[in-house]
Amino acid sequence: MFEFIGYKRLKVKENGVCILSEQGTCRIHAVKPETCRAGPFTFDVRGDIIEIFLKFESICPLVTLLKKNPRAYQLQYDLAVKSITHLVNNLTQEEIDAICRIDEPETKKVGEVPRWIS
Repeated sequence: MFEFIGYKRLKVKENGVCILSEQGTCRIHAVKPETCRAGPFTFDVRGDIIEIFLKFESICPLVTLLKKNPRAYQLQYDLAVKSITHLVNNLTQEEIDAICRIDEPETKKVGEVPRWIS
């Protein structure tokens, strides 16, 4: 169920979707890995800046709903920033480097935040 590729993560299907996803929903919703807590957002770290990216609808069906509801989008974005910042500040540099080497072409940059926010 898990794999180590410089950091520990859930395995993904051949199409890049989480192995726990069935018909667009999570089979174990009550247990969310850090990546799921960030919702359809992901990140890269550039020095003291965390770049925030939104996944395309083809990767996460939640994006379509968020684009239709700006308030929900902002709430999810704020939660993602909090979750991602916590994650980044609790990983080793080697783990961050491994995560940032992952190519995620099906994303669009939507923001930047300082790495060391409280």
